[in-house]
Amino acid sequence: ECLSFMAPVIDMRSDTVTKPTAAMKEAMMSAELGDDVFGDDPTVIQLEKMCASMFGKPAGLFVPSGTMGNLIAVMTHCNERASEIIIGNKNHLVIYEQGGMSTIGNIHPRQLRTETDAGSDTPIGGMSLAEIEEAIRPLDDHFPITRVVSLENSHNLCGGAVLPLEYIDAVGALCQKHKVKLHMDGARIFNAATSQSVAVDRLCQACDSISVCLSKGLAAPVGSVLLGDVAFIRLARRTRKVLGGGMRQAGVLAACGIEALTNMTARLHHDHTRAATLAKHLSGIPGVVVDMQSIHTNIVYFRLPGGGGKELVEKLGARGIRITAKDDWTCRAVTHYQIDDDAVTLAMQALTEVIPTLGGAL
Repeated sequence: ECLSFMAPVIDMRSDTVTKPTAAMKEAMMSAELGDDVFGDDPTVIQLEKMCASMFGKPAGLFVPSGTMGNLIAVMTHCNERASEIIIGNKNHLVIYEQGGMSTIGNIHPRQLRTETDAGSDTPIGGMSLAEIEEAIRPLDDHFPITRVVSLENSHNLCGGAVLPLEYIDAVGALCQKHKVKLHMDGARIFNAATSQSVAVDRLCQACDSISVCLSKGLAAPVGSVLLGDVAFIRLARRTRKVLGGGMRQAGVLAACGIEALTNMTARLHHDHTRAATLAKHLSGIPGVVVDMQSIHTNIVYFRLPGGGGKELVEKLGARGIRITAKDDWTCRAVTHYQIDDDAVTLAMQALTEVIPTLGGAL
């Protein structure tokens, strides 16, 4: 069955596929501009101050992507040779950012096991507090120097699971005890905050730096904001320059970020509700396994123990429904502002019809 040219597409590959809202396009046209490399683009300055204020941090830096935001943060914290980061082995920084902290930053990653068991004392997506403390190096000429611990909230590869406030506070206290910095990969931090009904400034109070993505779930076309204290951001700006992240009349993009922070964060609970509806439906289809305890936000991972994930992606695509397959046994669907109730209903109907036809289905 071929998708007709005019057929609507239900795109759940990611919450990065969203188009800018009409209000964002208007804001781009009317944005007051300068040159951000010289530090005088007023719209960029407004975005940076706005985001920093929301998170209770002194300063912000607009960057082209979340990957760059994370890399700049880690390189700024680890600005001496023989530095080390403690990080979960399933974190986005480790898996999906090309190993930039090592290949570009010359930073050694001390990878700890990311928790996936809902029955553990450690939350899904986190690292054991005891293991973090044990991994912090003593000062010894044989070892690298532990400079920073990095968390991810919400956690992509753990199905959008959320790290609780109490856990982040505990990791922060541990870092303070050992004079180590705490970085938050907050690509979907607003989803994490919405899930817990906690303000983002409180959720990230213990963090020394935060990378906040504006194009995941918030509909901005480009950009993230890196947050921290004034001295950290001053050094981060230098690192942004050497990585090629200096942008000139970037206010046309920052205007979308301002609109995203103003009007798109308060609606995220709708995405969470629709993801839960989709996950529950999937869990009732024979041959499908869903870890419902990890469905906290807008990401739904589901497993096909008999295989057929790539075939499923292809067959759904022919019907105008787009998801992704991590491998032939694991698929992902992500809800966002362009996925309404009708779209979820159509997706559920298609999944119900297509999954039993897979060659590897049970």
